[in-house]
Formats: sequence, C-alpha cells, structure tokens
Amino acid sequence: MEPTEEKPSEAVDIYRDTWVRFLGYANEVGEAFRPLVPVSLVWSSYAVSTAYVTADAVDKGKKAAAAHRDEPGMGQTTRVAVAVADTFVWQALASIVVPGFTINRVCAATLHVLGRTTKLPLPVRKWTTTAVGLSIVPFIMTPIDRSVDYLLDSSLRKLYRHGEKQE
Repeated sequence: MEPTEEKPSEAVDIYRDTWVRFLGYANEVGEAFRPLVPVSLVWSSYAVSTAYVTADAVDKGKKAAAAHRDEPGMGQTTRVAVAVADTFVWQALASIVVPGFTINRVCAATLHVLGRTTKLPLPVRKWTTTAVGLSIVPFIMTPIDRSVDYLLDSSLRKLYRHGEKQE
C-alpha cells in the first residue's frame, strides 16, 4: 500500500504501530518456554508485559489530556481517567491475563499428553511443548482481542458511556 498525503499527518502510536508492541507478547513467550527455563524468567516476562501495558495506558492518558485540555476541570480529568483505565484493563486482559493463561494451559496439556502417549525423552517433550506454545500465539490473538472487546463493551464501557450521557 502506498502512503497517501494524509498518512504523514497521522501520529504513529509506538505501542500499537511499532516493534514496541511485541513487548506485550513477552509473557506469551515466557509461558511457552516455561518447561525449559527457570520460573523466575517466566515471571520476568510478565514484568516486561506489565511495563508495556502500563506505558501504553499512561500514553493514552497523556493523549486524552492533550485532546481535552480545553475542557474545564473534571471533564478533562474524567476523560483522562477513562482513557487510562480502559487501556490498562483492555491491555491487561488481552495482552497478559487471557493469553498467558491460554498458553500456560495448552503447554501443560501438551506436556501431559506427550508424557502419557509417547516414549519421547523429557527434553524432546519439553521442546515440543514450547514449539506448540509459540505456534499458537498468532492464532489466539484475534479471538482474544475480540472477546475482550465484547467483555468490556458489555460491562465496564457501559459505565463510561453512561457517565458521558449525564455530563
């Protein structure tokens, strides 16, 4: 796709449009490698993902503050708080909690099934489990993102919209 004249004026979101986005996948990689690495490395991968989620939420709060700087007092504060909370909750669920749990369970099941049904040596079972965990990442992201959107649209975001109507 060739860039249009409008593209340069659009701001690049470093948390969604650049390599930085891959930091949000650190915990998925950590979970896939859980059979092979010390658990402290797995938890470190969660720290990286959490830092990414927090930075994205702060960034969206700053953007909301800039976009609504002319609004009086609580209007701007509310919009900033909503932007930060919505981004943090969405990212925490879609980037950390749900995919981390999913990959953890798929890997645990894979290791268990391989142990029960094959005579492969343990190192081979562990590497196979890691390969399965890594290979499912591209397939689970879109369904997870859509599910988290549905969950928030059906719950938390109704509170935001309800609050906007009363202002």
